[in-house]
Amino acid sequence: MTDHAIRGKVVLITGGAKNLGGLLARDLAQHGARAVAIHYNSAASQSAADDTLKAIRAAGAEAVAFQADLSTAGAVERLFADVIASVGRPDIAINTVGKVLKKPIVDVSETEYDEMSAVNAKSAFFFLKEAGRHVNDHGKVVTIVTSLLGAFTPFYAAYAGTKAPVEHFTRAAAKEFGERGISVNAIGPGPMDTPFFYPAEGADAVAYHQHAAALSGHSKTGLTDIGDVVPFLRHLVSDGWWITGQTILINGGYTTK
Repeated sequence: MTDHAIRGKVVLITGGAKNLGGLLARDLAQHGARAVAIHYNSAASQSAADDTLKAIRAAGAEAVAFQADLSTAGAVERLFADVIASVGRPDIAINTVGKVLKKPIVDVSETEYDEMSAVNAKSAFFFLKEAGRHVNDHGKVVTIVTSLLGAFTPFYAAYAGTKAPVEHFTRAAAKEFGERGISVNAIGPGPMDTPFFYPAEGADAVAYHQHAAALSGHSKTGLTDIGDVVPFLRHLVSDGWWITGQTILINGGYTTK
């Protein structure tokens, strides 16, 4: 199974060891990518990264992995340098890194806010910066945000609020990189049926989210399935190049903007 627009391309996926990033890494390898570089944050994800590397290679692509905390500009710069030294300049760069916190505003500490900002906003900004410097002409860049950007809801100010700047980062980067034929977009999935989702939610909240989307009754869990998000991402980094500067919510009708 190959895609003419993906065949022979070099892909970088941050947070690419597991969950949405891991499935996407496998998928793009299966659709003909020449090499897929994945990043993971901590040693706890190394086993998942190793499994993803095996799957990428089984699909016929080169595979490399790098561990790093991307909350500093220098770390993001080193990641791109390491990827380029290993497999070449990326044609496709996808940032799935994120950190969730569900708390009332009055209970969020300065330390928690700084951590959320560093992971969700700062790392995304410098990922876009390095993508702009190193992604090949006519490349594709995507950042994962959240469908909560279209919600009117309590308790997620530190999460959605630190993802929100990525919308403008995306628009600015799309304008600035467009002369090189590079498209830049943000994707906001709904609550996804992955281990990323459940720790922040109580049983009542999980039950609510499982019935909140217009199409919840047609999903096996009621939540967004990562398998339903990957085809849209694949389209954006292949034949969907004409879409740029957008924040697209993929959530079965959970929220809209």
